[in-house]
Amino acid sequence: MTASDRSVQLVRIAAEAAADKLADDILAYDVSEQLVITDAFLLCSATNDRQVRAIVDEIEERLRTEADAKPVRREGEREGRWVLLDYIDIVVHVQHEEDRTFYALERLWKDCPAIALPESVLQANLQRARA
Repeated sequence: MTASDRSVQLVRIAAEAAADKLADDILAYDVSEQLVITDAFLLCSATNDRQVRAIVDEIEERLRTEADAKPVRREGEREGRWVLLDYIDIVVHVQHEEDRTFYALERLWKDCPAIALPESVLQANLQRARA
């Protein structure tokens, strides 16, 4: 079993939204073989709490307007260091870069297949890495 087309669509929209708000190190994994609760994880990070919130707001707005999707659960919004948005089909993790380094979620999910992200997101990742 692999991530559904709907899950991949949500991941791509969320990744583009994150890139538009200058998120760093945007990655997506198909976790459908490992977990029964969701198909995909999207991971991204930001340099400060305000940017974490801006990324979260943009992801929510774009998923609502472009895919008619609303999160069923939000966690970590008050602290603004690690916000989790649960859309059932996908789970979005927006982390402060210090928390991203400390928890290293990509290390936990590295054996899962990556989900191809739009070219615009890949280019944004490259540009942000060079800066």
